[in-house]
Amino acid sequence: MGAAMRRIQAGNALSAFGLGFTVPYLYVYVAQVRDLGATTAGVVLAVFAMAALVVLPFTGRVIDRRGPLPVLVGAAVLASVGALSMGFASSVPAAVASAALLGAGTAVMQPALATMIVWCSGPATRTRAFALQFFLQNLGLGIGGLIGGQLVDQSRPSSFTLLFSIEAVMFLVLAGVAGSAKMPRSMVLSDARPTGEQSAGGGMRAILGHRAMVQLCVLGFVVFFACYGQFESGLAAYGTEAAGIQPSTLGIALAANTAVIVAAQFLVLKFVERRRRSRVIAAVGLIWAFAWIVAGYAGLGHGSQAMATAAFVSTYALFGLGEAMLSPTVAPLVADLAPESMVGQYNSAFALVKQLALAVGPAVGGPMGAALHGPYIVTFVLFSLGITGLALRLGKGLTPAQDQPVLAAGSRVVAVHKPEPTPANA
Repeated sequence: MGAAMRRIQAGNALSAFGLGFTVPYLYVYVAQVRDLGATTAGVVLAVFAMAALVVLPFTGRVIDRRGPLPVLVGAAVLASVGALSMGFASSVPAAVASAALLGAGTAVMQPALATMIVWCSGPATRTRAFALQFFLQNLGLGIGGLIGGQLVDQSRPSSFTLLFSIEAVMFLVLAGVAGSAKMPRSMVLSDARPTGEQSAGGGMRAILGHRAMVQLCVLGFVVFFACYGQFESGLAAYGTEAAGIQPSTLGIALAANTAVIVAAQFLVLKFVERRRRSRVIAAVGLIWAFAWIVAGYAGLGHGSQAMATAAFVSTYALFGLGEAMLSPTVAPLVADLAPESMVGQYNSAFALVKQLALAVGPAVGGPMGAALHGPYIVTFVLFSLGITGLALRLGKGLTPAQDQPVLAAGSRVVAVHKPEPTPANA
């Protein structure tokens, strides 16, 4: 890694460490510590997600016009203000406003960081760069959550204020570390603003006109809906209601998920980077389908409680294996599909799809996991198999270099998609 990439990855890890301090405890903090009630806590969590949906449609164009670095610094400062104000929020308006700032800031950081990684990498190094980002994010979240759990005391609001203050400082550290990085000048930075025909078909119309990117967004929605959107909602409800899992076991399951990612990431990377991306994603669909079948055994089988618990924890571990395979595959593919002048917009569009899936997933999976145990498992086995089918279909529309970037040695730009001119009467 170059110096700029090292700084970006270090800042990314520290910000994830700060998030790990507070994310697991946000609901408890608002509902019980500040005594604002479960309804207010639900509103705060909804505002946190909705803020991302509001800002992401505008983020990509700003990144492409101004560069990812100033956007990242601004977003980190905004998130820092939101975290600090959340630590002192004792009323409903203050908690909601803080959640909006925090949600918007953290959402904008995602495509900005992804674009910076693209700028500092090439086809030969991009897969490993995104794998390292995912590894450090999970490591930071896990360590932050572990330490945060030792510091919090539900009877002392000041302990939560300390956690949010640490989170705010970590965002500022991200801004400082990334801001000190000297970004390499891209070969086409002077032409970062689309002109002529590219300008006429730029923005969302260009993305919607790019068939492979649309297919990848559909695939991404199903991936995040069927996995991440179920972790803390549908799958947790299913585990406690159908499998009789104790709430404390949910923490063990999430720890198993993180442990598999941390342990397997770079072992999996050696397997992934020499194979077609579409087939790797298709394999993830099969792994997750098996994970859902294991979850079905945990809740619908007739084994002992110990067997059910082991099966439930194994489900999260299997999801972690799939996540380790996806991290060096999907995010680099988004970058390699994008024209050099629209990398930020492509990253923002995919981040928006992710946020939509994370919003819809709990709303659908939560009630099903709590009450419709059999249909819930069958539904998500089918969604996982759908990932396999969509991935294989996507592979047919990719160039050999896009699907297997090891073939593109010697060129920084894997492929450039030039949006077709929009007819005048369109």
